[in-house]
Amino acid sequence: MKARTQTSFLFDLDGTLVDSVYDHVMAWHKALLDEGIEVSVWRVHRRIGMSGGLFAAALARELGRELDEATRVRLRAGHAAHYNAVSSGTRALPGAKELLAHLSDNDIPWAIATSGRMETAAPILAMLGINPAHHVVITRDMVRYAKPDPDLFIAAAEKLGADIKYACIVGDAVWDMLAAQRAGGLGIGLQSGGYGVEELERAGAYRVYEDPADLLKHIDEVGGRR
Repeated sequence: MKARTQTSFLFDLDGTLVDSVYDHVMAWHKALLDEGIEVSVWRVHRRIGMSGGLFAAALARELGRELDEATRVRLRAGHAAHYNAVSSGTRALPGAKELLAHLSDNDIPWAIATSGRMETAAPILAMLGINPAHHVVITRDMVRYAKPDPDLFIAAAEKLGADIKYACIVGDAVWDMLAAQRAGGLGIGLQSGGYGVEELERAGAYRVYEDPADLLKHIDEVGGRR
């Protein structure tokens, strides 16, 4: 498919379009406790946005000991189980559905690129009205590496048929902004995942907004017009 030169939007999911970051934090925290691993909740939050594998690797460094593959597998499964137990209560962030509708109504291509696997992302996508059969959705299951590597965003742009140089890559974490820089797109940070303006800007965000509603109000600043 020939790449387009018009603006496209590639969205992270958790903390960017849905208010789920702290559910993921607590799900990881419970999974760690299930394994007898004591880690402060704030340390868990700082790693949200990474893939489960990178999360485990970063955790191992902080603990000063290796986590074998069996433990890592149990942690990922435990996180998914704890998260899915509460995900039915997850809500869209203010303006998320309206933002996607605005892009669709103006024929501006958009896609989802999440470090989550489909087992946890599927119910959230359904809540947003996103059907992977009709919308471009790239999950951790589909790429070799997750954020802060650029694979998710590159794959999303390719599936859209969009030139990533003209893509606005929207995320709530420093890992999204680092991945955006590596992918060659324009990083746009949202504060709705708990990171501050300065942190997002240092990681490469060109603009930072409070949440999807705030981004929609300023959509013309980042080329979100037909």
